[in-house]
Amino acid sequence: MPYWQRLFVELPHPGISQSRLIEILEPRPRERLLEIGPGTGYYSLPVAERLGGGRLEILDIQKEMLDHVTRAAGERGIANIAAWEGDAQELIFEDNRFHGAYLTVTLGEVPDQDAALRELARVVKPGGRVVVGEMVFDPHMVTLGSLRERAGRAGLVYERKLGTPLAYFARFRVPNAAR
Repeated sequence: MPYWQRLFVELPHPGISQSRLIEILEPRPRERLLEIGPGTGYYSLPVAERLGGGRLEILDIQKEMLDHVTRAAGERGIANIAAWEGDAQELIFEDNRFHGAYLTVTLGEVPDQDAALRELARVVKPGGRVVVGEMVFDPHMVTLGSLRERAGRAGLVYERKLGTPLAYFARFRVPNAAR
């Protein structure tokens, strides 16, 4: 990620703020969550802090971003983040590993978005949640309509949206039925 983009990622975005992510994701103590494309850790650190006894696993194709997040976590005394280098289109995790997963302003960067959503449905436990955040200032923004269609094809069930069409978080559930 270029330096100028890193600064943009760290600026507060009212429509997709940290507090709004926390509100819709509902991270709980002792849960294991997955974040795809953590960037500089803008969302990672506040989520990890709410997992008391749990774990946040972050995955990115850029090792530099993972190093940045783990360094920032260490500086804040956050020790429950595990970093993995990998591709959202072919996750390295076993089925049903996570209670939930999220990605913010990341899905549009993934060449095969359908594959990434199928992979999230696979690695999140039945009944678990998948949250996607998007905003209009991202040149690769995925509209809510397109996201709902793709997520539905991946077997995810739409639950709700927080925000506006210009900046939103959408929450999906992995169905309890056999996949």
